[in-house]
Parts: sequence; C-alpha cells; structure tokens
Amino acid sequence: MTAHVVEHDLGSPAFVSDPYPVLASLRAAGPVLWHEPMGMWLATTHDSVSSVLRNRSFGRIWTDWEPRSQMEPFNTLHRNQLMENEPPTHTRLRRLVAGAFGRGHVERMRPRIESLAASMVDALGESFDVLGDYAEPMPVFVIADLLGVPREDHIALRDWSQAIVHMYEPGVDEATKAAAIEASTAFADYVRAVVEQRRASPGEDLISDLIAARDDGSKLSDDELVASVVLLLNAGHEASVNVFGNGFHALLEHPDQLARITSGEVPVEVALEELIRFDAALQLFERTATADVEVSGQLVRAGEKIACLMGSANRDDAVFADADAFDVGRDPNPHVGFGMGVHFCLGAPLARLELQISIKTLLDRFPALQLAGEAPRRPTWVLRGYERINVRTAP
Repeated sequence: MTAHVVEHDLGSPAFVSDPYPVLASLRAAGPVLWHEPMGMWLATTHDSVSSVLRNRSFGRIWTDWEPRSQMEPFNTLHRNQLMENEPPTHTRLRRLVAGAFGRGHVERMRPRIESLAASMVDALGESFDVLGDYAEPMPVFVIADLLGVPREDHIALRDWSQAIVHMYEPGVDEATKAAAIEASTAFADYVRAVVEQRRASPGEDLISDLIAARDDGSKLSDDELVASVVLLLNAGHEASVNVFGNGFHALLEHPDQLARITSGEVPVEVALEELIRFDAALQLFERTATADVEVSGQLVRAGEKIACLMGSANRDDAVFADADAFDVGRDPNPHVGFGMGVHFCLGAPLARLELQISIKTLLDRFPALQLAGEAPRRPTWVLRGYERINVRTAP
C-alpha cells in the first residue's frame, strides 16, 4: 500500500489554538499517514490508535537525549520509569508500583480529597482563576498527601513537573533543556531525601509502600523508586490539571450542558468521561515498531515510529455519534484518554476520583459559574491546556 504523505505544521499557533479541523482532515485522508516533517507515521482514527496501543509489536523505546553527560539527570528519571519501558522490565515495575497503589491508597484518599476540595472552595471569592486558584494546586496537594510530603512544597513540585514535561513538545530549545536538567536534579534530590527518611521511619504513605514492595524477591532500585515517584507526580499533576481545565472550559462554553449536571440530570461520574474525551489533555503518544507490523492496511517497518493522535481518535465519528458535539450524557464513552494496553494509565482510578470530587464540590457551591473573559491557551499541543480560566459567580 502506498503511503499517504502529509506535511501539516503540528506546531503552528493556529493548530495549537484549535487542532480539530486539521485532525478531521487527517482522519479523512486515512487511518495511518506518513508525516514528513516529523519523520514518523500518524495513527488518526479510533481504530488505528487502539490497534497501535494494544499491539505488543509497538513499544516505548527510550533513547537518551544527547549530550548524555549533560542530559543524564533527565535521562535517568525516564530510563527507569515504567512508562518508558516494555515487558519484562515494564511488567516488573508496574507490578511493584501497582501493588503499592492497591493497598487501599486510592479509596483511603476520598475523605481527604473531599475535605481538601471543600476548604479550597471556601477560600474562593466572587471571581477567581479556576485553574491557578483551584485546579492546579489540587492534584499536587493530593499527590503530596499520597506520598506523605508537606503540602507547602506544592509550588516547587509543580514547577519541577512543568519544567520536565515541557521536554515532550516538538522543537525543544536549549533553554527548555537547561530548565529540565535543573528540575530533574532538584526533584530527584528531593525524593531521595524523603526516601531516606522513610527508610528510617516508615509511615502509611505510598513512598513507604514502594520501599517495602517486593515481587518474587525483587524490589525497586533507588533510581527506579525515584523515577516512579517523579512519574506519579508529573503524570498525576499535568493530566489532572489539563483534563479539568479543558473539560471545565467546555462546560462553561456550553451552559445547557452545565445545567444538565447541576440539575442532577447527568451524574458527575458520567459527565467526567465527556470532559476527558471532548478536548484531550494528551494529544499524542508515540510508539516504535519492534517488528514489521500492519496497521489498518499500512505496513510499519521495524524501527519506525508512529504517533497515536489521541485527540483525533476521540473525535472519530465512526465511534462517537456527532463526535464534535459536547454531550455530558454521552454513554457509553470509549475515549482513549487514559490510553490502552500495557501502558493504560496506572493512576486512572485516582485521577477519576480526584476530578469527580473537585468538579462536584465546585459546582455544588457555584452552580452558575460564568467565564470572565477569554481564556488563553498554553503554547503547547502534545500536553494541551489553558494558562488560566478566569470565572465569576453569577449574580
């Protein structure tokens, strides 16, 4: 099959502002396309994205950033985390980390998250930035509680996280690299200090459980333990904030849909899935073929990369009726917001719980919130979100 070649600029301001018309044209061109500027395949449809995510012939193959001596702090955090590894290493890491998660941590967090959300909402005035004043600190507070570290460290933790994830965008410059190296070093040093404290005095927290975790006699190395904690914060923070921001902005732009939630017609648990689907927080997830494999009729050769366009998959009319419409009652809602296959998001249960509570608490207190001006987008696409969302309580 002859490859369909496309050359769309996936980093242009117009695309970052609203990628969905271009993504629709890519889906119309074919389920698997060759993108010349990035030198990789694009999976555009729900079927092709799902096929790639589930096919064990595609892997996350980590390649160290160069120069290695300079980039080592950043490389070490990624080389040793489960998201950048495949079985059997991924299987071992995931089992150890999942075992710690499985000890009742998530459900144990419910009353703490409810109390936290209530106290944060109490502190909000008649107008506020729903991202900066509520959604951004919330997941860092939750992860800090989960890890057993002080909530007052949330600003440093959030800053380190954002500096690291800026490396996932196309066209990284030297300033971004330098910031990521500095953040990786500081973050790793912070976690190592906490690990030493927990080794001396274990508590009822996730780091203590990760230290104690065993799988057939093996345990996490120090580098793996640090990388796992950093991944939990980075993934938990960035995804939660952007899912909340993208979804809540869509709610505020569709007051009829907001009313379906505040009236009780649609449960928050159902609506949340549409908030995740409609404007994907993670737009691209890259895989590498470890063998020649066919996807939707297109041969992808061993060593070639393929980018799963998650936001495109979530707007595929072949799966979602009237896919460009925002429908909080949409059910079933088989979005790919948490991935699929062996790399399905380990933190999905915690993310769902946190988002359900934070949205419900805010809307119970302020059922008629309105946008107060235009909300500026972050200048990134792979991790899609807003800089701020100013709102006011309706009179």
